[in-house]
Amino acid sequence: MLKDFRDFVMRGNVLDLAVAVVMGAAFGKIVSSLVDDVIMPPLGLLLGHVDFKDKFIDLSGRHMATLAEAQAAGAPVLRYGIFVNAIVNFVIVALAIFLIVRAVKHLLPPPAVPPAAETHDCPLCLSPIPLKARRCRHCTAEVAPA
Repeated sequence: MLKDFRDFVMRGNVLDLAVAVVMGAAFGKIVSSLVDDVIMPPLGLLLGHVDFKDKFIDLSGRHMATLAEAQAAGAPVLRYGIFVNAIVNFVIVALAIFLIVRAVKHLLPPPAVPPAAETHDCPLCLSPIPLKARRCRHCTAEVAPA
């Protein structure tokens, strides 16, 4: 059983998947930092000094001034600012993956185009005959050139 497990883990697909998960986690941290530290501050500045992390809707009806105050009071809140950050994260990750896949497609050789058919089948005996032939060499039936 231990040998089967080792064989399973050492297969190429499992190792590739493990590497992809680790790289994806690291890439996610980089994108989160890009969004939180580079993109959202200027965007908040353009929108009138808004920090999206602190945006929330107080559901308790007490109208707390800050998110920290509402959380300290245990008030139920909708933290839509964090949701906006998550959407921006997703869009950036999706764009980055799209660009990577597109670049890889350009690096790979184009798919092989099958060669054009040089023969077609005789309608009577179904033997292959050249495209320009007027008679089947097997049954001597007359055929129209393709």
